[in-house]
Amino acid sequence: MSVRHFLDIDGAATLPTEELSLVDQSVADLVRTQAMGAVHGPAGLGKTFAVERALARRVGEVAACWVSFPSRPTMRLVAATLLEELTRVPVTGRRDRFALTADLLEELADHRGRDPRERLLVVDEAQQLNRECIEFLRYLHDHRLTRFALLLVGGDGAWKVLAREPMLRSRIYRRVVFRELTGEQVCALMPRFHPVYADVEAETLLFVDDHFAHGNLRDWAAFTATAVELCRAGGRDRIDEAIARNAFALHGGTRAGAATR
Repeated sequence: MSVRHFLDIDGAATLPTEELSLVDQSVADLVRTQAMGAVHGPAGLGKTFAVERALARRVGEVAACWVSFPSRPTMRLVAATLLEELTRVPVTGRRDRFALTADLLEELADHRGRDPRERLLVVDEAQQLNRECIEFLRYLHDHRLTRFALLLVGGDGAWKVLAREPMLRSRIYRRVVFRELTGEQVCALMPRFHPVYADVEAETLLFVDDHFAHGNLRDWAAFTATAVELCRAGGRDRIDEAIARNAFALHGGTRAGAATR
Protein backbone atom coordinates (compact mmCIF):
# COMPACT_ATOMS: atom_id res chain seq x y z
CA MET A 1 0.00 0.00 0.00
CA SER A 2 1.18 3.53 -0.74
CA VAL A 3 1.64 6.10 2.04
CA ARG A 4 1.16 9.78 1.32
CA HIS A 5 1.87 12.87 3.39
CA PHE A 6 -0.98 15.30 3.93
CA LEU A 7 -1.14 17.57 0.81
CA ASP A 8 1.61 15.42 -0.74
CA ILE A 9 4.21 18.20 -0.40
CA ASP A 10 7.17 17.86 -2.76
CA GLY A 11 10.37 17.45 -0.77
CA ALA A 12 8.66 16.64 2.55
CA ALA A 13 10.26 13.95 4.71
CA THR A 14 8.78 11.61 7.30
CA LEU A 15 9.57 12.91 10.77
CA PRO A 16 11.11 10.31 13.09
CA THR A 17 8.84 10.99 16.04
CA GLU A 18 8.61 8.71 19.04
CA GLU A 19 4.97 7.98 18.21
CA LEU A 20 5.89 6.84 14.70
CA SER A 21 8.37 4.36 16.12
CA LEU A 22 5.94 3.17 18.80
CA VAL A 23 3.18 2.54 16.25
CA ASP A 24 5.55 0.55 14.07
CA GLN A 25 6.55 -1.63 17.01
CA SER A 26 2.97 -1.94 18.25
CA VAL A 27 1.69 -3.12 14.88
CA ALA A 28 4.42 -5.76 14.82
CA ASP A 29 3.53 -6.88 18.35
CA LEU A 30 -0.21 -6.99 17.68
CA VAL A 31 0.25 -9.05 14.54
CA ARG A 32 2.62 -11.43 16.31
CA THR A 33 0.27 -11.98 19.26
CA GLN A 34 -3.08 -11.45 17.43
CA ALA A 35 -4.02 -9.04 20.19
CA MET A 36 -6.00 -5.78 20.51
CA GLY A 37 -4.42 -2.33 20.45
CA ALA A 38 -5.32 1.36 20.40
CA VAL A 39 -3.75 4.41 18.78
CA HIS A 40 -5.41 7.65 19.80
CA GLY A 41 -4.98 11.38 20.22
CA PRO A 42 -6.21 14.71 18.83
CA ALA A 43 -6.78 15.14 15.09
CA GLY A 44 -3.92 16.05 12.81
CA LEU A 45 -1.06 14.40 14.68
CA GLY A 46 -0.28 11.65 12.18
CA LYS A 47 -2.04 8.62 13.67
CA THR A 48 -3.42 7.27 10.41
CA PHE A 49 -0.17 8.00 8.56
CA ALA A 50 1.83 6.11 11.20
CA VAL A 51 -0.39 3.03 10.93
CA GLU A 52 -0.35 3.14 7.12
CA ARG A 53 3.44 3.36 7.16
CA ALA A 54 3.74 0.42 9.56
CA LEU A 55 1.49 -1.68 7.31
CA ALA A 56 3.33 -0.64 4.16
CA ARG A 57 6.51 -2.00 5.72
CA ARG A 58 4.81 -5.40 6.17
CA VAL A 59 2.87 -5.88 2.95
CA GLY A 60 4.06 -9.45 2.51
CA GLU A 61 3.51 -10.36 6.15
CA VAL A 62 0.15 -8.84 7.05
CA ALA A 63 -3.27 -9.06 5.39
CA ALA A 64 -4.77 -5.76 6.55
CA CYS A 65 -8.43 -4.79 6.39
CA TRP A 66 -9.04 -1.09 6.99
CA VAL A 67 -12.53 0.22 7.84
CA SER A 68 -14.17 3.36 9.22
CA PHE A 69 -17.74 4.23 10.08
CA PRO A 70 -20.02 7.27 10.22
CA SER A 71 -20.94 8.73 13.58
CA ARG A 72 -22.93 6.40 15.86
CA PRO A 73 -23.29 3.41 13.51
CA THR A 74 -25.55 0.52 14.39
CA MET A 75 -24.09 -2.90 15.10
CA ARG A 76 -25.71 -4.14 11.90
CA LEU A 77 -23.91 -1.46 9.88
CA VAL A 78 -20.61 -2.38 11.54
CA ALA A 79 -21.18 -6.06 10.77
CA ALA A 80 -22.22 -5.40 7.17
CA THR A 81 -19.31 -3.05 6.51
CA LEU A 82 -16.78 -5.48 7.94
CA LEU A 83 -18.18 -8.35 5.91
CA GLU A 84 -18.12 -6.33 2.70
CA GLU A 85 -14.52 -5.20 3.26
CA LEU A 86 -13.32 -8.69 4.12
CA THR A 87 -15.07 -10.51 1.29
CA ARG A 88 -15.23 -7.69 -1.30
CA VAL A 89 -18.83 -8.78 -1.87
CA PRO A 90 -21.72 -6.31 -1.27
CA VAL A 91 -24.17 -7.26 1.45
CA THR A 92 -27.60 -7.57 -0.15
CA GLY A 93 -31.02 -8.43 1.15
CA ARG A 94 -32.33 -7.84 4.63
CA ARG A 95 -30.13 -10.10 6.71
CA ASP A 96 -30.10 -9.03 10.35
CA ARG A 97 -26.93 -8.52 12.37
CA PHE A 98 -27.12 -12.03 13.81
CA ALA A 99 -26.91 -13.61 10.37
CA LEU A 100 -24.16 -11.16 9.40
CA THR A 101 -22.28 -11.97 12.59
CA ALA A 102 -22.38 -15.68 11.79
CA ASP A 103 -20.87 -14.96 8.37
CA LEU A 104 -18.25 -12.70 9.95
CA LEU A 105 -17.17 -15.36 12.42
CA GLU A 106 -16.67 -17.78 9.56
CA GLU A 107 -14.73 -15.20 7.54
CA LEU A 108 -12.55 -14.24 10.51
CA ALA A 109 -11.74 -17.83 11.40
CA ASP A 110 -8.13 -18.99 11.19
CA HIS A 111 -7.45 -18.63 7.47
CA ARG A 112 -3.75 -19.42 7.32
CA GLY A 113 -4.46 -22.42 5.12
CA ARG A 114 -5.73 -19.99 2.47
CA ASP A 115 -3.35 -17.08 3.17
CA PRO A 116 -0.15 -17.48 5.21
CA ARG A 117 -0.17 -13.81 6.19
CA GLU A 118 -1.48 -12.84 9.61
CA ARG A 119 -4.66 -10.75 9.55
CA LEU A 120 -5.00 -7.27 11.07
CA LEU A 121 -8.30 -5.42 11.25
CA VAL A 122 -7.83 -1.64 11.55
CA VAL A 123 -10.81 0.46 12.62
CA ASP A 124 -10.11 4.12 11.86
CA GLU A 125 -12.02 7.02 13.40
CA ALA A 126 -12.91 4.70 16.25
CA GLN A 127 -14.24 7.61 18.30
CA GLN A 128 -17.35 7.37 16.10
CA LEU A 129 -18.25 4.05 17.69
CA ASN A 130 -20.38 3.73 20.80
CA ARG A 131 -19.77 1.23 23.58
CA GLU A 132 -21.99 -1.41 22.02
CA CYS A 133 -20.13 -1.34 18.69
CA ILE A 134 -16.71 -1.52 20.32
CA GLU A 135 -17.97 -4.38 22.47
CA PHE A 136 -19.15 -6.10 19.27
CA LEU A 137 -15.63 -5.83 17.83
CA ARG A 138 -14.29 -7.27 21.08
CA TYR A 139 -16.73 -10.16 20.80
CA LEU A 140 -15.55 -10.93 17.27
CA HIS A 141 -11.92 -10.76 18.32
CA ASP A 142 -12.29 -12.96 21.39
CA HIS A 143 -14.48 -15.61 19.78
CA ARG A 144 -12.94 -19.09 19.89
CA LEU A 145 -13.30 -19.47 16.11
CA THR A 146 -11.52 -16.29 15.05
CA ARG A 147 -7.89 -15.35 14.68
CA PHE A 148 -6.97 -11.74 13.88
CA ALA A 149 -5.32 -8.68 15.42
CA LEU A 150 -7.51 -5.64 16.07
CA LEU A 151 -6.28 -2.03 16.12
CA LEU A 152 -8.58 0.87 17.05
CA VAL A 153 -7.37 4.23 15.71
CA GLY A 154 -9.12 7.43 16.68
CA GLY A 155 -9.54 10.46 18.88
CA ASP A 156 -9.46 10.51 22.64
CA GLY A 157 -13.17 9.72 22.61
CA ALA A 158 -12.31 6.17 21.59
CA TRP A 159 -10.10 5.71 24.62
CA LYS A 160 -12.76 7.18 26.92
CA VAL A 161 -15.11 4.39 25.85
CA LEU A 162 -12.46 1.74 26.43
CA ALA A 163 -11.32 3.21 29.73
CA ARG A 164 -14.86 3.11 31.13
CA GLU A 165 -15.12 -0.63 30.51
CA PRO A 166 -12.57 -2.72 32.44
CA MET A 167 -13.29 -5.77 30.27
CA LEU A 168 -12.37 -3.80 27.15
CA ARG A 169 -9.49 -1.84 28.61
CA SER A 170 -7.82 -4.94 30.04
CA ARG A 171 -7.65 -6.44 26.54
CA ILE A 172 -5.63 -3.58 25.06
CA TYR A 173 -2.16 -5.08 24.65
CA ARG A 174 -0.54 -2.07 22.97
CA ARG A 175 -1.55 1.57 23.34
CA VAL A 176 0.08 4.58 21.66
CA VAL A 177 -0.98 8.10 22.67
CA PHE A 178 -0.29 10.90 20.19
CA ARG A 179 0.41 14.39 21.55
CA GLU A 180 1.21 17.76 19.97
CA LEU A 181 4.90 18.51 19.36
CA THR A 182 6.59 20.52 22.08
CA GLY A 183 8.55 23.64 21.22
CA GLU A 184 11.77 21.69 21.64
CA GLN A 185 10.55 19.01 19.23
CA VAL A 186 9.48 21.63 16.69
CA CYS A 187 12.98 23.13 16.66
CA ALA A 188 14.62 19.70 16.38
CA LEU A 189 12.29 18.13 13.81
CA MET A 190 11.00 20.79 11.42
CA PRO A 191 14.40 21.42 9.75
CA ARG A 192 14.27 17.71 8.85
CA PHE A 193 10.73 17.96 7.49
CA HIS A 194 11.40 20.24 4.53
CA PRO A 195 14.31 22.23 3.03
CA VAL A 196 12.47 25.56 3.54
CA TYR A 197 13.26 25.14 7.25
CA ALA A 198 16.95 24.36 6.83
CA ASP A 199 19.12 26.71 8.93
CA VAL A 200 16.04 28.71 9.99
CA GLU A 201 16.44 30.16 13.47
CA ALA A 202 14.53 28.52 16.30
CA GLU A 203 12.84 31.84 17.01
CA THR A 204 11.18 31.78 13.57
CA LEU A 205 10.07 28.17 13.91
CA LEU A 206 8.56 28.87 17.32
CA PHE A 207 6.88 31.98 15.88
CA VAL A 208 5.07 29.77 13.34
CA ASP A 209 4.21 27.20 15.98
CA ASP A 210 2.95 29.73 18.53
CA HIS A 211 0.81 31.64 16.05
CA PHE A 212 -0.40 28.88 13.75
CA ALA A 213 0.60 25.22 14.05
CA HIS A 214 0.64 24.63 17.84
CA GLY A 215 2.53 21.36 17.50
CA ASN A 216 -0.05 19.89 15.10
CA LEU A 217 1.57 18.06 12.18
CA ARG A 218 -1.37 18.62 9.83
CA ASP A 219 -1.27 22.36 10.51
CA TRP A 220 2.49 22.34 9.97
CA ALA A 221 1.95 20.55 6.64
CA ALA A 222 -0.66 23.10 5.55
CA PHE A 223 1.67 25.96 6.49
CA THR A 224 4.59 24.28 4.72
CA ALA A 225 2.69 23.81 1.45
CA THR A 226 1.86 27.53 1.42
CA ALA A 227 5.34 28.59 2.54
CA VAL A 228 6.94 26.56 -0.26
CA GLU A 229 4.80 28.39 -2.82
CA LEU A 230 5.63 31.78 -1.31
CA CYS A 231 9.34 31.00 -1.22
CA ARG A 232 9.26 29.86 -4.86
CA ALA A 233 7.37 32.99 -5.93
CA GLY A 234 9.82 35.23 -4.09
CA GLY A 235 12.95 33.42 -5.22
CA ARG A 236 13.71 32.32 -1.67
CA ASP A 237 14.95 28.96 -0.43
CA ARG A 238 13.83 29.22 3.19
CA ILE A 239 11.21 30.98 5.27
CA ASP A 240 11.49 34.05 7.44
CA GLU A 241 8.98 35.96 9.56
CA ALA A 242 7.67 37.94 6.59
CA ILE A 243 6.89 34.79 4.62
CA ALA A 244 5.34 33.27 7.73
CA ARG A 245 3.01 36.24 8.15
CA ASN A 246 2.01 36.10 4.49
CA ALA A 247 1.27 32.38 4.87
CA PHE A 248 -0.87 33.10 7.94
CA ALA A 249 -2.89 35.60 5.91
CA LEU A 250 -3.54 33.06 3.16
CA HIS A 251 -4.90 30.68 5.80
CA GLY A 252 -7.24 33.25 7.28
CA GLY A 253 -4.88 34.59 9.95
CA THR A 254 -3.29 33.17 13.04
CA ARG A 255 -4.90 30.27 14.86
CA ALA A 256 -5.65 29.75 18.52
CA GLY A 257 -3.95 26.92 20.35
CA ALA A 258 -5.53 23.59 21.26
CA ALA A 259 -6.57 24.84 24.69
CA THR A 260 -8.92 27.39 23.16
CA ARG A 261 -9.97 25.66 19.94
